Amino acid sequence: MITLLSNDATNANEAVASGKELEGLAGYRSADAAARSVPVMTPRLPSAEQLLPYLRRIDASRIYTNFGPLVLELESRLCELLELPQKGLVTASSGTAGLVGAILASTGRATAPRPLALMPGYTFVATAVAAEECGFRPYLCDIDLNTWMLDPAQLLTHPALDQVGVVIPVAPYGVAVPQAPWLDFQERTGIPVVIDGAASFEAVCADTRRFLGDVPVVMSFHATKSFATGEGGAVICTDVDLIGRTARALNFGFQSSRECRSASINGKLSEYHAAIGLAELDGWHSKRQAFAAVAANYRQAFEIAGLDGRLLSSPDICSSYALFCCSHPEQAERVKLSLRSEGIEFRLWYGNGLHRHAHFAGSARGRLAVTDHLAHCVIGLPMALDLTFDVINRIAATVLEGTSLAP
Repeated sequence: MITLLSNDATNANEAVASGKELEGLAGYRSADAAARSVPVMTPRLPSAEQLLPYLRRIDASRIYTNFGPLVLELESRLCELLELPQKGLVTASSGTAGLVGAILASTGRATAPRPLALMPGYTFVATAVAAEECGFRPYLCDIDLNTWMLDPAQLLTHPALDQVGVVIPVAPYGVAVPQAPWLDFQERTGIPVVIDGAASFEAVCADTRRFLGDVPVVMSFHATKSFATGEGGAVICTDVDLIGRTARALNFGFQSSRECRSASINGKLSEYHAAIGLAELDGWHSKRQAFAAVAANYRQAFEIAGLDGRLLSSPDICSSYALFCCSHPEQAERVKLSLRSEGIEFRLWYGNGLHRHAHFAGSARGRLAVTDHLAHCVIGLPMALDLTFDVINRIAATVLEGTSLAP
């Protein structure tokens, strides 16, 4: 559960560190900020040496795509890790392709009576792009202030429900979406649900019974995610028939023949990306430990700065994110100004909301009060496996200065 931002949130300007601690933090500020710029994200995937055994297998097989042996091995190992039956997962060339495949497998293309796809206004643009690729018109809904997710109970009374062909809940920053409420929603409404699991791989691994079931969950394995294949993704579901339909939808509608049997795209994962995924699994335990150490350093530095109540990091969200939650948009602008002055990159990972993108500005939507608040107040801070404690202290000092600036 995400609860940092609430209606009675304490203003971050009230966070005060002791004079001695502030003095120590100030040492990380200097005039040569440009020379010491900090990228917002520096991914690290398996090295050439770690990939070499798998690349040699590709050379030997001369199979490069079309659900080759490395892809099948990756899918099998992921099923084992996630405690799934074999064939309970299919890989995809990207998380977006996985969403398209899962939507086509669950409900097909949009129809005239049901042209709408309900989704949160606070999500990465890929959620809406995938729905649109399946012929649906995005309908943007607000999210719960405490969970940052769609509330299925509220959607039961949505005024446009009789025009909805699919609902796409999103796992914000890797906070996994529980299955049970959406299974209930699906059963009560008859409307298919596809969960955009995005960066929730770690959270799902930690509690597969709660987060995996008959509602398909789509993961992104993009380089910016904690588990990554460079580009890639997967669709996960205990309904193996649905997974079979998804595989068909990702392979030109082919299934056991070269006859196109359904709406489809070409969304298969290549053997080279599968090689990265297998090497990732080989070093997954060590990678998670490294991310955990960086998150612990973040928590320590922001606690010293008196800002720990405003930081979101692993294990509450995906390890590849560190988020600072401002109390109001004006404070967020001051923090961003402070970060820029120190050459510290930041990112609004979900932009200013889907409705602020030019292409989706005309999308149907309800009132998006929570979306508008979060979109302006949640700042993505730098994250990397080798981010040092000194650099994190510098980030904390810079954020503290931003929160302390006069309005």
